[in-house]
Amino acid sequence: MDVAVFLQSIKGQPWYRDQIAHLEMLPPREAVVQSLPDFLHPSLAASLRSLGIQHLYSHQAESISLLRDGKDTVVATPAASGKSLCYHIPVIQAVLEDSSCRALYLYPTKALAQDQYRSLGSLVPAQSRIRYGVYDGDTPPEERVALRRSCHILLSNPDMLHVGVLPNHRAWARFLQGLRYVVVDEAHVYRGVFGSHVAQVLRRLRRLCHRYGSSPRFVLASATIANPQELAQTLVGLPFTAVTQSGSPAGPKAFIFWNPPLENSARHTRRSAAGEAIRLLVELLKMRARSIAFVRTRTLAELVARAVRDALLEIDREVAQRVSPYKGTYLPEERRRIEQELFRGELLSVVATSALELGIDIGGLDATIIVGYPGSVASAWQQAGRSGRRSEESLAVLTGRNDPLDQFLMENPGFFFERPHEQALIGPENPHILGPHLLCAAYEAPLVKADEEFFGPSSRDLVREMEEQGLLHRHQGRWHVSPDLAYPAEGVNIRSATSRTFTVVERDSGRVLETVDEPSVYSQLHPGAVYLHQGETYDVVDLDLKSRAAILVQKDLPYYTRPRELADLRIVAVRQQRRAPGANVYLGEVEVSHTVVGYVKLAHFADQVLGQEPLNLPPYQFRTVAVWWGIFPTASFTT
Repeated sequence: MDVAVFLQSIKGQPWYRDQIAHLEMLPPREAVVQSLPDFLHPSLAASLRSLGIQHLYSHQAESISLLRDGKDTVVATPAASGKSLCYHIPVIQAVLEDSSCRALYLYPTKALAQDQYRSLGSLVPAQSRIRYGVYDGDTPPEERVALRRSCHILLSNPDMLHVGVLPNHRAWARFLQGLRYVVVDEAHVYRGVFGSHVAQVLRRLRRLCHRYGSSPRFVLASATIANPQELAQTLVGLPFTAVTQSGSPAGPKAFIFWNPPLENSARHTRRSAAGEAIRLLVELLKMRARSIAFVRTRTLAELVARAVRDALLEIDREVAQRVSPYKGTYLPEERRRIEQELFRGELLSVVATSALELGIDIGGLDATIIVGYPGSVASAWQQAGRSGRRSEESLAVLTGRNDPLDQFLMENPGFFFERPHEQALIGPENPHILGPHLLCAAYEAPLVKADEEFFGPSSRDLVREMEEQGLLHRHQGRWHVSPDLAYPAEGVNIRSATSRTFTVVERDSGRVLETVDEPSVYSQLHPGAVYLHQGETYDVVDLDLKSRAAILVQKDLPYYTRPRELADLRIVAVRQQRRAPGANVYLGEVEVSHTVVGYVKLAHFADQVLGQEPLNLPPYQFRTVAVWWGIFPTASFTT
């Protein structure tokens, strides 16, 4: 797109009031290429050339060479730099050389696995008889059996590996015996508690592979982060070589910090960031520019997409119909339909949550609108990288919200553009994470002292503690899981405190619209809530907690709802205590309780309260581990 023409058009709009706080022009990047390797199987080389791939980018060639030399490798390069070829080529080559070879691809989302399934299908030589498939919660039972028996390349996710494959490893014996490569895509996602859980799942996988006589190479693909090598080594527990210099080309990009104008200078309140994004999207769509907008919440995805459609109906009805919201709670077939329509160009614009931040191939887009700082520099660059073709100019816009962090960035753009990306940190030896995975491992095969190689020295004390608690029992130097623990993996949710979901059902047709996780149900699907799905407004008439279903009726309502919540935290047990200057520091078990006590009705994109209603819902409670400080009343602090 011609960014200069677009900005000139924007500045001529009656609503423009110097919102451009900063314009950063990012220069184009030339490609650095190498010839296709001589060792490639002729059918694979032909497949690459049929896709127009005559050369490899330098980071692709470097990664393939490292893996061929037997080195575990992490590739951390910008979005759309072709990281998938870094593992597709060596994996397909290995299977063509040896049909007993197996590979496991792990993706953080089902949508990404489906997207890479299509990408892999275009690359696998037609006559090769390489069998590949997706193994996740949506895979029918009959297909699961076939994949276990004969699949060469299995596309799955850490959750399925944790709860479906590892506890049933005997059924996967042939696959594990031949496992040559393990691919962990979008590795930067595996940080914090989720990443720490995944690190233990990967250690359990390595342990079983060792028992089956295999030692797979690991290849991790990541967006740009400050510590890719450290993350990879902590995640997998092995030494890694990092490839960080991208050889892929990129066109010039204009990155704008867009600060909504003040509405009330006395209160220092600004116009809605979402409202500004709507105006920008409408102007982009008038020019038929393909765009994506990232928002922070599912409700906002629906509201913004609907507002853009409504604004375009009076201008160009055909373009208005080519705008769609996108969120992770949609049913799988609906998500895939939207992804494919965006890739084929049938949709011009999508308003999405971070569910589309990852590397799903949605084709070349002209512009990205980021509604509010997403919380990290790395995430903002990942979202901005969703737009931009190989040599054409593209646009990224960050619209600032009326909060201190966003306003700090609007006033200090150098903090964003001049600082490195954040580090991704995990703590796999956290006893509250390691302990449950040791029980899972003991279920898979009795624990022995040599397993410290996989789980670290701290596992020794944890095993003793769990033996004293009766969770493990020792027999002839091996620790077996207690018979009372029938299937430990089911009790370990690696993503959240609960795995319970609710179905969202339209009352009149009986159609299932979405599936929503339990923590979100009480705040988004309480009786009286306004719920949006694909731009349509629904009134929640019932929340059936027993059958875990929310019942909706379609209504055209001129408002949306916001819950009124009370949060409470109760200390259950203190496990450790330390003295600090002016305070005591505690580590212990706590019970967290969230209760939705009512809701308010709000006019769209305004702070005007149209009404309030009380609710009588049970609290949503869960137990976790917390750190807290007890500050002495007479404490004084110096800096």
